[in-house]
Amino acid sequence: MMLMMKAPPLIERLPRVNGEYIENFNLGRQTWFKVGGPAEIAYTPADLTDLRYFLAETPRDIPITVMGVGSNLLVRDGGVAGVVIRLGARFGNIEIGDDIVKVGAMALDIQVARAAAQANMTGLEFLSGIPGAIGGALRMNAGAYGSEIKDVLVRARAVDRAGVLNVLLPDAFGFSYRHCTVPEDWIFVGADLIAQPGDPTEIAARMAEIATARGDAQPIRTRTGGSTFKNPSNEPGAAKAWELIDKAGCRGLVIGGAQVSEQHCNFLINTGSATADDLESLGETVRRCVREETGVTLEWEIKRIGQPLDGQTGSNPDGEALHG
Repeated sequence: MMLMMKAPPLIERLPRVNGEYIENFNLGRQTWFKVGGPAEIAYTPADLTDLRYFLAETPRDIPITVMGVGSNLLVRDGGVAGVVIRLGARFGNIEIGDDIVKVGAMALDIQVARAAAQANMTGLEFLSGIPGAIGGALRMNAGAYGSEIKDVLVRARAVDRAGVLNVLLPDAFGFSYRHCTVPEDWIFVGADLIAQPGDPTEIAARMAEIATARGDAQPIRTRTGGSTFKNPSNEPGAAKAWELIDKAGCRGLVIGGAQVSEQHCNFLINTGSATADDLESLGETVRRCVREETGVTLEWEIKRIGQPLDGQTGSNPDGEALHG
């Protein structure tokens, strides 16, 4: 009779690094929704060299997920298997040049906009209206108030799964509306953005205009995850996601502790007791109602990762039912 050998714990299969590993790390607490399960292992690299070594030396069968600041992210209640990489503050640098703003992937969009404004540089004001960090903005070609990241990108730096550092010019991104074609397992670590000297009074006025518009239109003081669904079309005059949701009668809809915002119905809110399953189930209910009312199938803009708990029903990124 053969004895079955027990597999070693995941942490014993990982390379020795200068950064930090934490087992059973609470991911939900790091997201803006404040819901979700743990990471099997969370890894914060000490620096770029440490990250490259980790990627090169980690066995390829171990799942790796990258997490930014959690602004547009829903972590399912069962948590995330494998390793979740959190780049941390060491990747949050902002350096102002003559016409280039060099930023790390973890630099907050709003902080980049403010740093440029303080240096009297214009062209990056729109970033103040986008929740999250530069790495996520690159991944989804984030945009607001008439501009997108593709409009200001000079070059970006990303580490691939083999630990190789790649420099990417805009043409390599295959940018489209809220999408790029850079492989999902490449990790953005920084970017150079173009900006020009500008009039400080005009820059300040534009920043104030964006702050007012965002505060008036969006539930920014709640536990939310930003825009839930992509607009079906980016063409002028096309119906926005919120308009379709409103037409389907979903404004204010509630499931458990999750609610469709009364203020802006393309935002889901954790009213205080929501689970990730509540939020995802509410989102799927909205998608179904919109499809039945208008014939349009909304596509999630919020990224969802991990697995539901046993007995929960979630949805995979293709919109099909996912059962724990």
